[in-house]
Amino acid sequence: MKTRMKSRRGLVGTALLGLLLYCAASFAASAATDDPLEDPRLHSAGFLRGHPDLRFRLNGLDSQDAGRATEAFGFFQRAARYGDKPSQAVIAEMLWDGRGVARNRALAYAWMDLAAERGYTGFLALRERYWAAMNQAERAEALRTGDEVFAQYGDAVAKPRLAGAMRRARNSMTGSRTGMKLDMKIYAGASEGSAQFDNRLFYDDRFWDPDQYQALMDRAWKTRRIGSARRDEVRALPDSLPRSRIQGGGFPE
Repeated sequence: MKTRMKSRRGLVGTALLGLLLYCAASFAASAATDDPLEDPRLHSAGFLRGHPDLRFRLNGLDSQDAGRATEAFGFFQRAARYGDKPSQAVIAEMLWDGRGVARNRALAYAWMDLAAERGYTGFLALRERYWAAMNQAERAEALRTGDEVFAQYGDAVAKPRLAGAMRRARNSMTGSRTGMKLDMKIYAGASEGSAQFDNRLFYDDRFWDPDQYQALMDRAWKTRRIGSARRDEVRALPDSLPRSRIQGGGFPE
């Protein structure tokens, strides 16, 4: 994983660089290892089946690595359907720059407004930079078309999608409801030397309870400076910023 992450750092464009550096490490804030995604248990089909936000984000990174920007954009959209805020922000940057998709600054703003829905400061800073750079016609278009983006990808619909996927995947796992949780073993694939592991990290409630999983993501992303957002931009964000210019309202507690 470290080798692949290093290669990604060298291949992505400047605007996407900071976003993608951390896209595969969102669990790091409270996991048992420095980067739990290096653990083979969290790369198994069973785990990723229950975390389509992460699975499609990783697919997008792989496509980005291979130079298939249009394909990557599609994968990030699929991750976005499950409320993956980093993927939503990547979509915004790709639209803003015209990378793998036609350039559309108004739509890019709508996506970054969506990515900032939970008040993550890095995405807020980029959202405010977009707003300042747009002309009045672009701003009006962003506000006019943004409702459709929120209707398909906002937390009100995306969180239940993810919770359902997590519940179905965990309920289908052998031993997850049988009292065998701590006795089972998970075997990594041949590429990992078929090593045998205790599965307690795999079944940790932080990764399977929707509320705990959301809290984990919030801790990982809430105050992170993202991508091309400068430190002075993050520090200068006013307390009175709305959660969303498109949807209105304050930030969630």
